[in-house]
Parts: sequence; structure tokens; C-alpha cells
Amino acid sequence: MVKEAEVRDPLILGKDVTYHSITEDVCRPIESKAGRLWWLVFGISVILAIWGTGMILYTIGRGIGVWGLNNTIDWAWDITNFVWWVGIGHAGTLISAVLLLFRQKWRMAINRSAEAMTIFAVIMAALFPGIHMGRIWLAYFVFPVPNQFGSLWVNFNSPLLWDVFAISTYFSVSFVFWYIGLIPDFATIRDRAKGPIAKKVYGLLSFGWTGNVKAWVRFEEVSLVLAGLATPLVFSVHSIVSMDFATSVIPGWHTTIFPPYFVAGAVFSGFAMVQTLLLVVRKVLHFEHYITFQHIELMNRIITITGSIVGVAYLSELFISWYSGVEYEGYAFLNRATGPYWWSYAIMMTANVISPQLFWFKKLRTSLLFSFFISIIVNIGMWFERFVIIVTSLHRDYIPSNWSMFHPTFVDIGVYLGTIGIFFVLFFGFTRLFPVLALNELKSILKSSGEAYRDKDTGHH
Repeated sequence: MVKEAEVRDPLILGKDVTYHSITEDVCRPIESKAGRLWWLVFGISVILAIWGTGMILYTIGRGIGVWGLNNTIDWAWDITNFVWWVGIGHAGTLISAVLLLFRQKWRMAINRSAEAMTIFAVIMAALFPGIHMGRIWLAYFVFPVPNQFGSLWVNFNSPLLWDVFAISTYFSVSFVFWYIGLIPDFATIRDRAKGPIAKKVYGLLSFGWTGNVKAWVRFEEVSLVLAGLATPLVFSVHSIVSMDFATSVIPGWHTTIFPPYFVAGAVFSGFAMVQTLLLVVRKVLHFEHYITFQHIELMNRIITITGSIVGVAYLSELFISWYSGVEYEGYAFLNRATGPYWWSYAIMMTANVISPQLFWFKKLRTSLLFSFFISIIVNIGMWFERFVIIVTSLHRDYIPSNWSMFHPTFVDIGVYLGTIGIFFVLFFGFTRLFPVLALNELKSILKSSGEAYRDKDTGHH
């Protein structure tokens, strides 16, 4: 066991925490009835999900003419939502895979819910291209299927096709990575289950896990291999999404900074969403001993760093638009800041550039309420970033007679809020059926990073 320096804050709080109490705490949400707070947030999510499902069915039934799109702005709300959800889906696997490769112990309290977030966020992202087609039953046309299924053949030169490959690969690897980590914990729940159905179901999910030394060695090896595979995929997915825009000739899109800029933005927004979920889980499931102030502070530091990178990217775009001397490019950025959509640009800059800098103050970055508030602000700001990129670049065409404005309809808004509802229904359902914390991994750091054992070692009883 590696002994940690005493100056490091313990990652597991509580002087009476033992291996048994960790198992009891993590399994409690699965084995006992849900509390009122869980039902409250789950109920709100269900209402939003039902409303959103209705709007999606209405869109499929009536066609995308019920959205606020027009001939000039033919990408707007739906693609904004798609990129936003894909960005959120980045951080989960990044947190889990990269921090695993670097052997960071603090990941163990947050990796499980972050990985689940990735899975659910990518599902929500995949929904938008599907319904944007208008005929969702032909969604398989995005794949290179044989011609007997239809006369359409995909264009391998298009980044839109590589989006399909990148996101589906990322989803597959992230799902396997998430599931492999769950297997030992499923076995623990199986062994504790009292009902025959629960014992059978968790027995199947755990793949007959025995917990012997050979199984743990293979578990470690597979986890490391998958972490190595997932890490480059994190960077490839949003790079390819950015090329959907960067390979076009639209002023404001045609720029080489987009791939790193999109990846930094995705990590930024993803960490903000993980922070939101962590704080909710901590409160609703009473995990104060395991999701500590130190976890929240470390997350806030990463949000500050990635927010600063995003801020530099914004300023670089402005500088290059002036330095290039291309009048169309210069106008695109001037229009973003001073045109009809100036308010969305102002929200974006305030939320993404200014608000994370407040975390330089220790008092603020260790405040749970303030951290929750800023995480929501960043989520809103990153949605507006995608809105600014897409809508303000399209609404001023090369021909002034085509200039137009985008006004979202109640269907646009309903679909977006509905996906948030569906996402949280899935996430809160996950908290009742799956162990939210990696309990066996938590036990592995109890004696080195637990407050109880620190006191024993130093003799402060």
C-alpha cells in the first residue's frame, strides 16, 4: 500500500468508515426505498421527458416544418443541441480513462456517474440527426448499407459520415469501459440480493464474477487497455464534429482552430455537467463521505483551466478574423458581437470566459452552492456557444435578400427540454439500479486515503 503525505486531504471522510460500511452505503440506494428528494427530481424529469417525447412524436408525424428553420437558417436548434450533447458526452470517459492512466485516486468517487453521463448524453445527441432527417425510419441511410436497401450511397468525403463512425465507435468503447467497471460491483449486489429475481438478474449482469486473484488481474488489464483506447477517441470525436463546420466555406466556420477549440469546449462543458450531477447525487443519495469538498474543488480547478483555454480560443478567433484581412470573416465576428444576436454572444462570453475565473477564489471554489450555480451557468453558456456558431453564421447569407432570423417554435423548445428530461430519467433510474460509486475501487484506497486510517497511522484517535 502506498502511504500518502499527511498534507493531502483524505478522499474518504468519516472516522468510522470501514469496508463493510462502504458496501452498505453504496448499495443502500439499490436495496432500500427512494427518498422524497429523489422522487421530486425524478418526477420533474419524467414530466419533461413525457413532454419532450410528445414533441418528438409530433415532429415525426408532421415533419420538421414544425421547427423554426427557414431557407437561410437550415441548421439551428437541433444541431446546436446535437453538438451540445456530444460535448457533454466527452468528459465522462475522459475523466475515467485519463485519470485511470495517471493513477489519480480521486477519480474513484466520480468516475461511475461520469461514465453513465457519457452513455446517456451520446444517446441524446444521436437522437437529433435522426429526427432532423424527417423520416427517422430511414436513419440507417447514414451508414454505408448495400444499394438494395435504397438508392442512396454515403459520401465518404463528408465529415458528416465520419461523425457517424466516430460517435458510434466512441459510444461502443465507452459503453464497454463502463460495463467492465461495473462487473465486480454487480457481483457484490448479487451476493447481497435477497429476492430470487434480483439475484438472477445481477448474477447475469456480473457474468459469474468470482473475485479471485486471476479475475482481478484480468479486470485491471482490460480496464487499462480500454482506457488507452478511449482516450484518443475522446479527442477524435469532437474534432470530427468540428469539421462538419470547418470544411465548409461559411464565414465564421472555415477555420483551422475548430478541432482543438471544440475539444477544449467539450471537456469544459462535460466537466460542468459532471459537477452538476455530482452535487445532485451527493445531496440526494447522501454521499457526503465519498464526494468531498476536495473532489468539488479539483473539478472546479479543471473547469477554470478549460474555461481559460476556451476564452483564449474566442480571442484567437477575433484576432485572426481581423488579421486575415478577409472582409467576410471580419464581418461575421463583428456581427456576432454587435448584430441582432449580440445578446447570445454576450451570454456566451460572460458564462464561459468570466464566470469560471471566479474559481480563483478558494472560498468560492469550495462552496457547494456556488459550484452548482456556476456549473449550470457554464452549461447554459456552452449551449449558447453552439447557438452563436451556427445561427449567427447562417443568418447573414452572402446575398442580403436572403438574410433572415431564427425564431424557435414551441416544438423546438419542447424537444430540447424533453431530451434533458429523458437524460435525467435515465440517470436517476441508473442511481436506483446500479452502484453509483465504484465500491470495490473505493475500498482499494480506504487505507491510504481514508480519514479513519489516517488518524490511526498518526495516532490521533
